[in-house]
Amino acid sequence: MRTYTKEALIDTLKEIRSQGWIPNARPGNDGGVGNTLEDLLGIQENNLPIPNAAEWELKCQRCTTTSLTTLFHFEPSPRALRFVPNILLPKYGWKHELAGISYPIEEKSFRQTIHGRERSDRGFKVEIDNEDRKVLISFDASTVDPKHREWLKSVEERIGLGELKPQPYWGFDDLYHKAGTKLLNTFFVRADIKHQDGKEFFHYNQILVLSGFSMDNFITALINGDVLIDFDARTGHNHGTKFRLRQNARPKLYSEIREIT
Repeated sequence: MRTYTKEALIDTLKEIRSQGWIPNARPGNDGGVGNTLEDLLGIQENNLPIPNAAEWELKCQRCTTTSLTTLFHFEPSPRALRFVPNILLPKYGWKHELAGISYPIEEKSFRQTIHGRERSDRGFKVEIDNEDRKVLISFDASTVDPKHREWLKSVEERIGLGELKPQPYWGFDDLYHKAGTKLLNTFFVRADIKHQDGKEFFHYNQILVLSGFSMDNFITALINGDVLIDFDARTGHNHGTKFRLRQNARPKLYSEIREIT
């Protein structure tokens, strides 16, 4: 496996960019754009052989991607309440689409991907309490889409239609430590895509060096909908609460962005 200094890696990425269109080395693999780049660099998956490598990672994406990537799993506080399985699911859940088919007839689901820009059609939203330094989950029954009126009626019967009490939350400091261990300094490469004669080709045309994870930027991304909170629980299993990122928004989370020209 090749080894690099930081500047040598940048020079090699520039050389790869100058090669233009490069065939996908892993056709049929969703991660082919990253795997192909790793092959060109002669490195193992996400294992950068450079000094202080533990502080750096390599990320690559298609310029046209609209997918979300999971940053980390993190259950809300108060953790002693086990808020998702004990409150959100039984009090605000709805009939699972496979209830009575793959699961028992009483199986409930609570699946929501929410952010701070607008409320979901079931009335949930991310809110920021700057004074107490918390990221909160809020519920507003008046904003629920009419198509969910039967569900809303059941919520009223189960717990009422007021705000969540207590509101599940994550403290800023806890989020900073959690996110800071996941959002390392990053060599971030974007690739254009084309298809020709039944084959896929990549042009690795943008190289960014991202450093200095910023909690302020992370909170702004939650407000703007670039970072989302994803709940995925059913009666039989809580798949975990995830913080997810719109892939093209990754540079927004850092205080220093250096584009390699």
